Amino acid sequence: MSKLEQVLILEPSGELKFKGPFTEVVTSNLKLNNPTDKRVCFKVKTTAPRRYCVRPNSGVVEPSSSINVSVMLQPFDYDPQEKNKHKFMVQSMFAPEGGIDNETMINMVSDKMWKDADQTQLMDSKLKCVFELPPEALQALAKGKTNVFKLETSTPPPRKSVSAPSIVKRVPARPIKNDLDAAKEAKEVAAVPPVKPNIPKPSPEAKRPVPQDDGLRQRKATPSDNTQTFTTEFAPVEQRSAIPPVLYLLAALILGFIIGKFIL
Repeated sequence: MSKLEQVLILEPSGELKFKGPFTEVVTSNLKLNNPTDKRVCFKVKTTAPRRYCVRPNSGVVEPSSSINVSVMLQPFDYDPQEKNKHKFMVQSMFAPEGGIDNETMINMVSDKMWKDADQTQLMDSKLKCVFELPPEALQALAKGKTNVFKLETSTPPPRKSVSAPSIVKRVPARPIKNDLDAAKEAKEVAAVPPVKPNIPKPSPEAKRPVPQDDGLRQRKATPSDNTQTFTTEFAPVEQRSAIPPVLYLLAALILGFIIGKFIL
């Protein structure tokens, strides 16, 4: 089954021309004319959707009216030796009949509508893309200069060398003790238990009572009011006469002298 002939008149009908250089956006206009007495829905498709921007890419053309479609080619590095195979296709079909306003009709033109449509009622026209170069670009190409077709990339300005600031070593200040710290240290010192003197315990023999001699008595240390009391015990001493031994010797000599005198 043959397809329906396209009712829309396209201007241009077979080619979309884009004039370089292509270092910036290049726009080509496509005009759609509707010579019929019915509304016609349209949709624009391309084989390179990332390279082009189409506005509007779908809509409704009123009877005996026209609409302009802008096809914008995005900047790219043009290679004269590369073959261009980009193509566009304009699909169309008659809008559903009924009292539908333009806003509602535009909302109805969606992908679902085109998928659900009868394929026998669809009409299409194809256009190929042509890249044209200005005369000065052709002369540069003839001289072997191809950098005129490349995108200009802005180079960042050179960075100024900044001398590193001198590093000054800071000696941390010693902490100053305040009144609270001093009170805390005094409290810690007071909490330390005092050291008791290591005094040897007296033997059992030393605890026995000492007999009182003629002039010797047990001496006791008198404790002072502010010091600890210590008791000192002395060992027992042999009893001696109060007469000096010299007198005994002198008396023995006198007695011997007297006895010798009587015997003789």
